[in-house]
Amino acid sequence: MNVANLRIALFSGNYNYVRDGANQALNRLAEYLLRQGASLRVYAPTVPKPAFAPTGDLVSVPGIAIPGRSEYQLPLGLSAENKRDLEKFQPDIIHVSSPDPTGHAALRWAQEHDLPVLASVHTRFETYPRYYKMGFLEPVVEWILRRFYNNCDALVAPSQSMIAELIEQGMHDDIALWSRGVDRTIFDPSKRDMGWRRALGISDDDIAIVFLGRLVMEKGLDVFADTIIQLRKRQVPHKVLVIGDGPARKWFEQALPGGVFAGFQTGADLGRALASGDLFFNPSITETFGNVTLEAMASGLPVVAAGATGASSLVDDWETGRLVPPGNVHEFAEAIAPYCNNPDLRARHGAAGEKKSLEYSWDAINSVVADTYVRLVQDRRALQEAERLAQQTD
Repeated sequence: MNVANLRIALFSGNYNYVRDGANQALNRLAEYLLRQGASLRVYAPTVPKPAFAPTGDLVSVPGIAIPGRSEYQLPLGLSAENKRDLEKFQPDIIHVSSPDPTGHAALRWAQEHDLPVLASVHTRFETYPRYYKMGFLEPVVEWILRRFYNNCDALVAPSQSMIAELIEQGMHDDIALWSRGVDRTIFDPSKRDMGWRRALGISDDDIAIVFLGRLVMEKGLDVFADTIIQLRKRQVPHKVLVIGDGPARKWFEQALPGGVFAGFQTGADLGRALASGDLFFNPSITETFGNVTLEAMASGLPVVAAGATGASSLVDDWETGRLVPPGNVHEFAEAIAPYCNNPDLRARHGAAGEKKSLEYSWDAINSVVADTYVRLVQDRRALQEAERLAQQTD
């Protein structure tokens, strides 16, 4: 059996209505699976004006705007029409990418139909409450996640550090590495554009510290801003370049007076913006991999990041950048300052990061998921056959 023989039902909480690292990975996986000859159907909430066109056949599931974060949809399960569509499609395996109500409904449907389920882990959901002053909910969220993931047949996660964390949390013991790739036609040091920098008020001699991502508090915006304050107190020369947009933009602008906000960028524009920086600073601890970190490395930037899941599997401390204990503002400032003052250090660590980024090929990475599908389907069918033979002998 190979993946070309499979019919795969993929469930996502956000497949294409807001662009993020998780759904970019899912769409690349879908493209790879279809190119291999697999049959694929995607089930996710839809909106009238999505961020980009979906890869593959997309079936809309019920959803409502999340209060306070209306750009996101909360999937509400599977409608009767969705279930009829699934019955008609007759999948061999279910892939759930979010432990939301639709993900739970898909898991139940798979159990009722004796189908294997693969779950992919894309974010540290259990860490989110702490950014909204509800840290007391973290153990409850972790318990819900543990129950959900242990009812799946296997997991895939995007970094070895995330796999170790999931095993320690008791989420599962069958977890494969589904890493992330980087598009070298977009992210490359050659995309650096000094004219673009100058147009934003960043001179050729300025050291631009880059933030890239959706502007939401769970990305560590407060730690980023507090670190910049420390750098200013120490009179470390720098400029701040923020690439991205989101509901916390106004807060971030007020916290970073004098910062350059380039807004949302995508495709070639994003590659140009990132390569035009000098140092990438990522204090977030919510990522399971950190696509933006890999993109910064491919763009030739040294990286200073929180030593948490994701970045710790990408950044080689003292070789491609620095890893700092999460939330430690003073240590972040200590790590960043040498890059602002030492161009040779920036160049050396940036070049080492770019070299490491070459290891991440999308097809090789996505084949891991395809191989896991095949293994789970074969195991389930072997078990079903064994049970059938046992019943015949009784």
